[in-house]
Amino acid sequence: MLSNDKLKEYCGVLGIFSKKPVSIPWLLYYGLFSLQHRGQEGTGIVVSNFKDIDQYKDVGSVGEVFNKEVLDDLDKIKPTIGIGHVRYSTAGGKSVENVQPLLTNSRIGPIAIAHNGNLTNASEIRKQLENKGSNFYTSVDSESIINLISRNLINNDIVNAIKKSVNQIKGSFSLVIMIKDKLIAIRDPFAIRPLCLGKLKNGGYVVASESCALDVIGATFVRDIQKGEMLVISKDGIKSIFYDKNKKQQTCIFEYVYFARPDSTIDGINCYLSRIEQGKQLYKEHPLKADMVICAPDSGMHAAIGYSQVSGVPFGVGLIKNRYIARTFIKPTQQLREQSVYIKLNPLKVNIKNKTLILIDDSIVRGTTSHHIIKALKNGGAKKVYLLSASPMIKWPCFLGIDTATRDQLMAANNSLNQMQTKIGCDYLGFLSEDGLIKSCGNKKTYCLGCFSGKYPIKRLRLLIWNQYYR
Repeated sequence: MLSNDKLKEYCGVLGIFSKKPVSIPWLLYYGLFSLQHRGQEGTGIVVSNFKDIDQYKDVGSVGEVFNKEVLDDLDKIKPTIGIGHVRYSTAGGKSVENVQPLLTNSRIGPIAIAHNGNLTNASEIRKQLENKGSNFYTSVDSESIINLISRNLINNDIVNAIKKSVNQIKGSFSLVIMIKDKLIAIRDPFAIRPLCLGKLKNGGYVVASESCALDVIGATFVRDIQKGEMLVISKDGIKSIFYDKNKKQQTCIFEYVYFARPDSTIDGINCYLSRIEQGKQLYKEHPLKADMVICAPDSGMHAAIGYSQVSGVPFGVGLIKNRYIARTFIKPTQQLREQSVYIKLNPLKVNIKNKTLILIDDSIVRGTTSHHIIKALKNGGAKKVYLLSASPMIKWPCFLGIDTATRDQLMAANNSLNQMQTKIGCDYLGFLSEDGLIKSCGNKKTYCLGCFSGKYPIKRLRLLIWNQYYR
């Protein structure tokens, strides 16, 4: 129940290139662990030693899929290049065939790809390719990209084939692509999904969805890959190619609210500091008086700390989170489903009894979790509970790499503020404004706010929304 009431990121990607000997599979393993929050339902690694390619992938988390035997086996070919992926399986089913990286043969040899994002024209491209004789073995849109690259290979020029392919696809994509002797990293023209470059101590290079992955494998952050940029990493070094410079950057602002780890920095903005600032902005817009500020663990923690810092209301613990509940926890009846909130989050009665609480969460999607948390806090003795969201009202679904409920399931899309407050059961309900959120993220005008406003960076999505909801 709780996990279904959060926005979900689709994937995380990682790539490593090293001319000098280094244990690529183990570095990928550690790096993927640090990206595990971006996807827990499938993971894989593909490695190359400039001649041979080996792979291993399966359904499950990084710790479930990989062990010492698997990693040592991948290390037997003494690889110098590798890419990895963690997956949240919304686009396509949960079968192992859909787990990435995807690996295919081409006229220049094997090509492997790992993709974070979502294509808006994947079905059209798939039909076009099928009509030309391409075979598809998965239901993920990433396979359309790898098939396009194979089709566009002319004179064995992989760089031009990739350039031509990424100019044909629409949507959000951060890609790492590997052939036997090259690692290629690409960010879409709007830079919707994050991707950064790091450097290993031995002179090798790393590309990753988030900078936290660089830290864990001992790499130094170099820079973010820019919108419409492709990096080609080989024995000759790094070559930067811009295949599209004409789009306005519109990075998903939810990376700073919830998706990215707080120790990651994306496009110059640290996620921890932005979340602290979201709490401070919340106080400017909703200056409430209470006995204690608490958070919905763990997503609202840093915003709650920021709110406490500027309001003077002490930050405290109101809910205890069970970190060991299984992902496959069985809830056989509706009555027991209602009880499941107490298994995941339980009120700390000795700390909340007879107190007025300010509860801060990162967002409100369907509102079901908020309702059960408020109910649990009041049953635990809280006098009043004020609920604040560190993001604006989510009124629109996302088509660019986030698993969002359909619009009819989004609470803010179908209810007034007073109706939402009544359904949730809180004594006050407030949301951070779009301006407040933008201010917390460096006050830049470079963010996608589609889930709040319905205004998306890609024209075909604007037309889709118009046809679906306004026509």
